Amino acid sequence: MNIQLNKIRDNVWEIPVQGGMHVPGRIYISKEMLERSVQNEDALKQVVNVAHLPGIQKYSLAMPDIHWGYGFPIGGVAATGLSDGVISPGGVGYDINCGVRLATTSLEYDLVKNKIDWLISNLFKNIPTGVGAKGAIKKLSPTEIKSILIKGSAWALENGLGRPEDIEFTEESGTLKNADPDVVSARAIERGYDQAGTLGSGNHFLEVDVVDEIFHPKAAEAFGLVKNRIVVLIHTGSRGLGYQICDDYLKVLLKASDDYAINLPDKQLACAPINSKEGKDYLAAMQAAANFAWNNRQVIMHLAKKSFMSTFGMKESELEFNLVYDVCHNIAKIEEHKIGGEVKQVCVHRKGATRAFPPGSEMIPKKYKEVGQPVLIPGDMGRYSYVAVGTEKAMEETFGSSCHGAGRNLSRTKAMKEAKGRDLVQELKDKGIVIQAKGYKTIAEEMSGAYKDVEDVVNVMHEEGITNKVAKLRPIGVIKG
Repeated sequence: MNIQLNKIRDNVWEIPVQGGMHVPGRIYISKEMLERSVQNEDALKQVVNVAHLPGIQKYSLAMPDIHWGYGFPIGGVAATGLSDGVISPGGVGYDINCGVRLATTSLEYDLVKNKIDWLISNLFKNIPTGVGAKGAIKKLSPTEIKSILIKGSAWALENGLGRPEDIEFTEESGTLKNADPDVVSARAIERGYDQAGTLGSGNHFLEVDVVDEIFHPKAAEAFGLVKNRIVVLIHTGSRGLGYQICDDYLKVLLKASDDYAINLPDKQLACAPINSKEGKDYLAAMQAAANFAWNNRQVIMHLAKKSFMSTFGMKESELEFNLVYDVCHNIAKIEEHKIGGEVKQVCVHRKGATRAFPPGSEMIPKKYKEVGQPVLIPGDMGRYSYVAVGTEKAMEETFGSSCHGAGRNLSRTKAMKEAKGRDLVQELKDKGIVIQAKGYKTIAEEMSGAYKDVEDVVNVMHEEGITNKVAKLRPIGVIKG
C-alpha cells in the first residue's frame, strides 16, 4: 500500500481520502522526523484504517510521537459522532487511562542532590513495581474495589490517601460518572484486588526531576514550577484490571462488528455503535478502569510524599508536595467540539495523546483558567520531559489534543539488542541519574535510544501552536518495574 502524503504546513501532512476512508488522515510531524522515525508504513496504514470508522469526524489524526499500536497507532486521535459513530477499544488501548501526574515540592536541587540515592531507594521500597506488583495498601474487598471503580480518586481521599485539592487538579476530577462495575468481569476485578498503588512494568515509572528551564513564566507560576526545584512525575495506568477489561471487550466488539455489519480493514479496530448495548457497556467498563487508574496514581502520589518526608525529615507543610495536574493518555470520552460551525457531542478517542484544553475552558481548574490546561509530556529516563499548555488552536484542529511523550523508535526486542554488553545503569549514573528497577531487562527495553527525542516531538506541537512549551524537566532519579 502506497501512502500518499501531501504537505499542508511544515509540520502537518495529509493523507487524502481513498478507498473506504470517510475522512483524510492528518499527521503532525516534521519532515526530518517523518524520514527518520517512521521507517515503515505500518503506523501510517493505521491512520488510514482509522479513517474507515463509521461516523468519524474531520480527520483521522496522529501526533508526532506516532508509532504502531493495537488497532489505532499510538499517538492517534479520532472523534466519532454520537448518532452515527462507533467506539473502539483499539482507540483506547489495553492500558486504559495510562496517564501522568506531576507534583511540585519546596526542595531545591542543591540541598538534596547528596541524598538522591537514599530517596530513590526509599521510593523503590515503598511503591511496588514490576509485573504483578502488589501490596501497596491492604488487599481490597469486592465492595472496596467496586467503590474505587465508581469513585476513582475520591476513594483515596476518603481513605486518608490524599487531600481535597488533589481532586481539583485531576482531569475530570479523577472520576468518570457513568462507570459501572456491573459490566466489568469477575476476572478483571480479581486482577485489581491488590494492585491499587502499584506502578507496574514496561514504560511505567516514577521519576524525580529538576525544573531545568522555563519557557512560559506566567504558566509556570500558575503551575508552581520554579527553576531548580524538585518535582515528581508518576506514569502508570489501570494495571491488570484495565488490561482485562480491554481484552474482554475486544471479543464482545469483534462479534458486534459483524452483527452490525461494520466492515473495517483491520479486525483490531473492532467496534460497536456508541449507542448500542455493546458500545454503552464498553464505555461504562472503560470508565471504571479509568477511575481505577486515577485512584492508582493518587495512592502512589501519597506513598511518594511519605517517602520524601521520611528521607528529608520534613513535615508535610514544609515539603509542599502539591499536585500540578493529572492527565490521561489512553481514553475515550464524550466531549463537545465545534465541527463545521456547529457544536456537536462526539466520542473522542485519544490513544497515546493528551487532552490540551485552552485558557477559559470550563473543563480545567479555576487556577489555570488564564493560562490553559497543563499538558504533561514525559520523555525517556535519560534525557528530559516537558510541561506544556493547551491552546485554542488545539480545539480548532485536534479536538483539544496533543502529543503524550517521546514515542518509541525501537521495538523492545531491538532495544535489548542495542543494550547488549552495555552497563546502562552506569551510563545513567554518569549523567547524574540514579535508577532502581526490578530487573535489567526493563532498563534495557526502556533505554533512551529506544525512544524519539521528546524535544523534537514537543517542538512540532509548539511550532504548530497546538500547545505552548512551559518548562523542561531534567531527570535525576527514577524507579521502574
